[in-house]
Amino acid sequence: MTPFHLAFPVSDLPATREFYEQLLGCTVGRTSGRWIDFDFFGHQITAHLTDEPMPEGPTNPVDGKAVPVQHFGAILNMDEWKALAERLEAAGREFIIAPYIRFEGEPGEQATMFLKDPSGNALEFKAFKDKSRIFATE
Repeated sequence: MTPFHLAFPVSDLPATREFYEQLLGCTVGRTSGRWIDFDFFGHQITAHLTDEPMPEGPTNPVDGKAVPVQHFGAILNMDEWKALAERLEAAGREFIIAPYIRFEGEPGEQATMFLKDPSGNALEFKAFKDKSRIFATE
């Protein structure tokens, strides 16, 4: 799979680095006084420092929960997902949507969880019961 690149705004570079590097386990690439590159599960994401306020975004109802419309994340294998969920819970991280199984018994059955980084960016981590069903419609 070809890695993607995503740039996103942050309000605090040291807190961002600690969150992505220490809590999520991302390695750090190039940095400057205004941005940091991370290896985000094999993809390149770049946190750019902004002096603008970080607005709260809209949500959509999915599976009875308010899912942040603007979010990014990673699809992990189930063991990685469980380990990350345990690490986040042990660290006392607050979830937007706590870890659970979504669409149980349906084609897209998946484990999912949502949380925010220190700047309020919403992240989703998910794992599929069957990775071949990631794009399944029936």
